[in-house]
Amino acid sequence: MVLYIVGYSLTSIRRHLSFHLSMFQEFRQFLLRGNVVDLAVGVVVGAAFGTVVNALVKDLLTPLISAIVQAPDFSGLALSMNGSKILYGEFLNAFISFLLVASAVFFFVIKPMNILIMRSRKEPPADPTTKKCPECQSEIPIIATRCAYCTQTVV
Repeated sequence: MVLYIVGYSLTSIRRHLSFHLSMFQEFRQFLLRGNVVDLAVGVVVGAAFGTVVNALVKDLLTPLISAIVQAPDFSGLALSMNGSKILYGEFLNAFISFLLVASAVFFFVIKPMNILIMRSRKEPPADPTTKKCPECQSEIPIIATRCAYCTQTVV
């Protein structure tokens, strides 16, 4: 006896549900793979870090430079030649902003990370004291000329 629910047999409903469940499980595996999660975390952290760097440049470094140079905005600077204006002030603003962002990233991110990486590095591995015999693949002293296990001559 086959049970019918609104024109569908129970076996066809099970088959349909198992297909969708397997597709959902496959999609979940895709999302939980390391690459996708790492990329998502990287994008979120990168966006947050970009906000921090922009705030550092805009709120701290730019006012400091404008206090030293006594000109907070260079966009009004222009050079006039034969009736045409060369507006180099905007370029100067963008270039200074780039230098400030690059130096902030270098001194507050790259330099500390390099120091942390150097501290975490271990001593280089010691030179090997053994080698494998080409005939029997046994470990023998590196200065040996003959294998102690198979008596094969080792170069």
